[in-house]
Amino acid sequence: MSDFDAIDSLLDAVGPQAELPACDVRRELRERARLSKAQVARALGVSPSTLSGWESGRDPAGEARAKYAYLLDGLNAKLATDTENRPEPAEQPMASGAAAEDVTSTSSPGSGRGEDEVELLAVPEPCVLCGRPAGQRVAGFAQHLTPADCRPTATEAPAAEQPAPQAPQAPHAVQAPHAPQAPLGTARPAGAAARSRGPARRAFQEPSGPVDLIREAVQGALGEHQGDVDAATAALVKRAIPDAMRLLDVTRKGARYDVIAHPWIPDILKKQTARGADQIWEARPKWTRHELPPGRHQVTALDINGAYLSALKTHLPLGRLEHSTGLAHDRRRSGVHLITPPEWEHEAVLPNPIGQRDEPGPLWVTEPTLRLLLRLSGPKHQLCDPPQIHESYTSGATENLLEKFRIALKDARDTAIEQGDTVTLEYVKAMYSKFVSTMGESNYNRELYRPDWMHLIRSQAFANLWLKALKAHDEGLAVVRAMGTDELHVIGDWRRVFAEGRAVTEVKVKDTYTAGSDVAEHADEGE
Repeated sequence: MSDFDAIDSLLDAVGPQAELPACDVRRELRERARLSKAQVARALGVSPSTLSGWESGRDPAGEARAKYAYLLDGLNAKLATDTENRPEPAEQPMASGAAAEDVTSTSSPGSGRGEDEVELLAVPEPCVLCGRPAGQRVAGFAQHLTPADCRPTATEAPAAEQPAPQAPQAPHAVQAPHAPQAPLGTARPAGAAARSRGPARRAFQEPSGPVDLIREAVQGALGEHQGDVDAATAALVKRAIPDAMRLLDVTRKGARYDVIAHPWIPDILKKQTARGADQIWEARPKWTRHELPPGRHQVTALDINGAYLSALKTHLPLGRLEHSTGLAHDRRRSGVHLITPPEWEHEAVLPNPIGQRDEPGPLWVTEPTLRLLLRLSGPKHQLCDPPQIHESYTSGATENLLEKFRIALKDARDTAIEQGDTVTLEYVKAMYSKFVSTMGESNYNRELYRPDWMHLIRSQAFANLWLKALKAHDEGLAVVRAMGTDELHVIGDWRRVFAEGRAVTEVKVKDTYTAGSDVAEHADEGE
């Protein structure tokens, strides 16, 4: 019977797919119901980034599509009923000028917050500046909108003596389903009153932020494995990819731009064969100096800390990549470009910025590589001619799309190093390295398919290493080798050029060896 059951399941799956409204209608229904992406995604069993894709042009399939259609149909029916049954509101005078200012400040062009979106909170959250409850969130952070409301914690009276401010409510807001308000007479837990008498900033000790997610995961793994550090580390590294996606969703909450998880991708970004590569050249450095200065020298192999972590700060395209030909480079956009690279005449002392390439002629490079070549051809350096751009696939871009994600990982890494916490350190390393490496066609990360981002972030790491080589050369050091993202060999007093340490802005010694004209082994010795 099991075979027939399997066939019946296949037959049940064959049929017309559930109808879905247009993408903008899907998002409108959710927002009118005042449901967050996290709430809807949790109910559907997907990630918020996947839901963002469904609201931006990508359609779900199979059971997920049926559940999503059922939810949207229900929201549409409920909102239509609520609209019909809502009584006409009586006109009421505005309570005060300050209240009117609070309501209109979300869209005022003169508010001084640029294009940052102001979100009205149903439940006040601690202000990121002073710690007192705030009814608004700006650029993802709860904060007061006026200096008068934002008072330092040290000068305020105990919280128990002050009434909590009421969160501003949008007019005629539709109440989210399955989210009943607590009765006004509900007693507060005993611990809540005690907490309110402490400093307001203690609210940040509650496990709700990105770094708290990392700490909770580590504590949970250690508890599950009875304190076995090796077993807990192995378990955390194994789940690093889904945990990184969850962290990304949390850090994107309230952000100005949505992450489009599965956009249309041009053929040049698709693998040519199942085990092959696409057509993008990442400019990975693999260079060793041919001739050293006369004499014997002590060479120091420097290790660049957190190379991929630092490279998360790069210009990433937001929307669908658009094709263009023969246009000048637009710094407001990012993507991949078909260029003819310039001749490089400094191979004796510096690696070629496009890496070691045997074939001449045009090639597809990423935004970081193109920007590096344009920078080196500019009036400050004048090291080469400008590259010739033939065609491009680009979109509007921002350098800060992953900034909160990067900072959360950096803060957790810094704290782990300071406390000697090897479990958290290895966990964080796995999160950002696997996050980058599985963005392309990967069986390990189905939530995010952005091979363009993967190439851009990796190329940014290579460009960062190349710029460190240039800095060493300009400061009088002899550059001996540059490899990958994190290996730079130099001759000379490197400590006057680079800070030593384990922070992402510092370097540490990986190896030292002797090389020179009367030494048989050169740069490969000691590796």
